[in-house]
Amino acid sequence: MTEHKSGFVALVGRPNVGKSTLLNRIVGQKIAIMSDKAQTTRNKIQGVYTTKDAQIVFIDTPGIHKPKSRLGDFMVESAYSALNEVDVVLFMISADQKRGKGDDLIIERLKKQNIPVFLVVNKLDKVHPDSLLETIADYSQQMDFAEVVPISATEGNNFPTLMQTIEANLAEGPQYFPEDQITDHPEYFIVSELIREKVLQFTRDEVPHSVAVVVDSMKKNEHEKIAIQATIIVERDSQKGIIIGKGGKMLKLIGTKARLDIEHLLGNKVFLELWVKVQKDWREKERYLTDYGYREME
Repeated sequence: MTEHKSGFVALVGRPNVGKSTLLNRIVGQKIAIMSDKAQTTRNKIQGVYTTKDAQIVFIDTPGIHKPKSRLGDFMVESAYSALNEVDVVLFMISADQKRGKGDDLIIERLKKQNIPVFLVVNKLDKVHPDSLLETIADYSQQMDFAEVVPISATEGNNFPTLMQTIEANLAEGPQYFPEDQITDHPEYFIVSELIREKVLQFTRDEVPHSVAVVVDSMKKNEHEKIAIQATIIVERDSQKGIIIGKGGKMLKLIGTKARLDIEHLLGNKVFLELWVKVQKDWREKERYLTDYGYREME
C-alpha cells in the first residue's frame, strides 16, 4: 500500500510575483485575490490540495517589502512567521524581473531555515529560454536550492512537475482536512477578499492600500438567496468619493463583479449590499487592524 504523505508549504516572494495566482491554480478556484498592484495579500491564506496519496497545505504569504505602516509591519511579520510552520518553502520569483534588494533580503532569511527551499521561477512564458537560464544561474549562486522549478502559474506550464516534486519532499503523514475542503479560512474572509479585489481592480492608485472590507452579515433570505452586507473602509473622504463614483456607478460596478465571484464560490445566488465608510488612519491603529481582521502574530 502506498504511504500517505502530508505537509505544509509556504509561498514567499516579493510582491506581484504570482503567489496568489499559483495558489488559486493549486486549489482549482479563487481563494486568494489577484491584482497587478503590490501587496494584494495581507493575511496568510491556507489552500488545501488533496489527492488519494497526499494532502498539501499551502500558505500564501503577503509579498515581502519594506513596511511603511503598522499594517505593513503586520504583513511582513506574517510572511516571515509562516517559515516557522512549514516543511517546504517555495521561494517564488518572476522570470521577467531582475533580482533586487527585496529578493536578497528574503534569501538571507531563507539561508537560516533548516527545511528544503525550492526556487520557483514563475512567468516562464514571458521570457526567452536563454534569459530563463541566466536568471536561474544568478539565483543559484546566491544559495543552494533543494529544487529549481520554472512554471507559468497563469498558463499551467510545468505545474504537475512542481506538485510531484513537492510531494516527493514530504514525509508520511495524516490527512489534516476533509478531502473536499480547499481552505481553512471562513467564508466571511474569502467574501471580503473578493470584494477588496474588485476595489483594487477598478479604482485608482491612491485608493488600494487604504482599503479594508468587513462583512457585516451573511445569511439566506426568504427567497433562498444569500444576503450579504459589507462595508468598504477607506482613510479619506476623497477615497470614499472615488469608490462610490459619479451617481454611484463605481460602487455598483464593484458590487456586480464581486457578486459573480461570490456566487461561484458559494454555489448560490447572492444579494450583495455595499457601504463605504471613512476611518481616518486605520492602518496605523492597533484597534482597527484587529477589528478588520489583521491579528497580531503569535
